Amino acid sequence: VQLQASGGGLVQAGGSLRLSCASSGRTFGTYNMGWFRQAPAKERELVAAINWGGDLTYYRVSVKGRFTISRDNAEKTVTLQMNSLKPDDTAVYYCARAKINSGWPGDFDYWGQGTQVTVSS
Repeated sequence: VQLQASGGGLVQAGGSLRLSCASSGRTFGTYNMGWFRQAPAKERELVAAINWGGDLTYYRVSVKGRFTISRDNAEKTVTLQMNSLKPDDTAVYYCARAKINSGWPGDFDYWGQGTQVTVSS
């Protein structure tokens, strides 16, 4: 299984970016998915998660109201719409897949390659 993230880039504070993650797995619709980020010298943190059916979401407090996670199981994609971006959002963003039946939002054990998001002030 491959998770291919795209959509990162350089944006000014207040701007928007849309990250997408495409999965090559045939059973994509059975996994909770998430977006993580890691800034320099910081630990990787969960930004947002969505359950397998797409009807349950989680957001860390600092992005709530600005970021939206969604998924399309038919297309095997998960998307993170990021609005009102701040310099503190600068990080490498990774999409990830949780183990089946590992609770909510899940125990994530598989990450794709990251995509850089840089927000200038």
